[in-house]
Amino acid sequence: MSELALFGGAPVRSKPWPRWPQWGEEEAAQLQRVLASGEWGGFNDLVGEFEAAWAKRHQAKHCISAVNGTLTLEAALRVMGVGPGDEVIVPPYTFIATANAVCLVGATPVFVDVEPDTYNLDVERVAAAITPRTRAVIPVHFAGLPVDMDRLLPLAQAHGLAVIEDAAHAHGTTWHGTPAGTLGHIGSFSLQQSKNLTAGEGGLLLTNDDELAAKLWSFANQGRNPGGLWYEHHLLGANLRMTGWQAGILLAQLTRFDAQLARRQESARRLNSILEEIDGPLPMRWDTRCDNHAFHLYMMRYDPTRFGGLPRDRFIEALRAEGIPCSGGYYRPLYHQTPLAPPASRVDECPVAEQACREAIWLTQNILLAEPEEMDDIAEAMVKVREHVDALVN
Repeated sequence: MSELALFGGAPVRSKPWPRWPQWGEEEAAQLQRVLASGEWGGFNDLVGEFEAAWAKRHQAKHCISAVNGTLTLEAALRVMGVGPGDEVIVPPYTFIATANAVCLVGATPVFVDVEPDTYNLDVERVAAAITPRTRAVIPVHFAGLPVDMDRLLPLAQAHGLAVIEDAAHAHGTTWHGTPAGTLGHIGSFSLQQSKNLTAGEGGLLLTNDDELAAKLWSFANQGRNPGGLWYEHHLLGANLRMTGWQAGILLAQLTRFDAQLARRQESARRLNSILEEIDGPLPMRWDTRCDNHAFHLYMMRYDPTRFGGLPRDRFIEALRAEGIPCSGGYYRPLYHQTPLAPPASRVDECPVAEQACREAIWLTQNILLAEPEEMDDIAEAMVKVREHVDALVN
């Protein structure tokens, strides 16, 4: 096989991967529709149209849109009554927004370790971390795979805990046929630029509880009551309203959503099979209870002994040179981030999260939008690196 691209050889792949975001005439038409309406803010009809479409797509009674997925988490905690003196269980292997939202309402994040083959909250460890101060748990459906909700939901109910799903990676994911974001009390989605459905920024809240829906809407609309007088405010609230521009983009993005969901899963299945054939990095477990997996990330666990002791970061560097854009993801658990370090948080021992930061390799969701047979390029690059591992180690 030819010399490594890292040392001047021809890369395995020079063809670009699918771009993200993807757009076309549909987005342009919707933006023109907002422009012509004269109502560009959060009371544009397209906002309600999109909320209804997302609620229907996820079999939810209520959808409340917002400006981003960090504030949707904060809103959910606030309407569930979480505040100073309370504890909220969160994973340490996720984006910082999950734990930040807990701190922003004055509560304490409690970091509980994750499973080694999913990087999702380990429910057995959740049970051990519950104290009289615990008020809520935020299961992050990381990379698009749900936390084991069959075990978490009964546990939370037994202890009277609010379950706020962080579904920022789980657009279109289902668990036993039920869409992620509707399994707990409230589900929160992000629409930030990298997400599987995006308007550049944005957030969504789902719930099947009428009372919670009214409180969420009120909080997002300066404490107004649905159907009440314009200058009548009954709750402490903020302005989290999504604009018509965002809603227009999202309505157009929805026209491609299901086809993209199917393509990512098809590519992931092929890549799983390829990695097994070449004895490559280990793919994460795809739980059979997850009927649809969003695959916001395709993650692998790198074992250096399979590659002659080559360090993970050097392996990634070589793959990137071969035209495979990948990364090591998070390089530290959240409790090592300055604003979240104890005493701002409580930390159980999290050896799996620590290991995840050393072993994980991520491919972003747009890679999986390529033709499934293009996943072969990833395998070819890995085999090429293995065949030249001595040059990389020495």
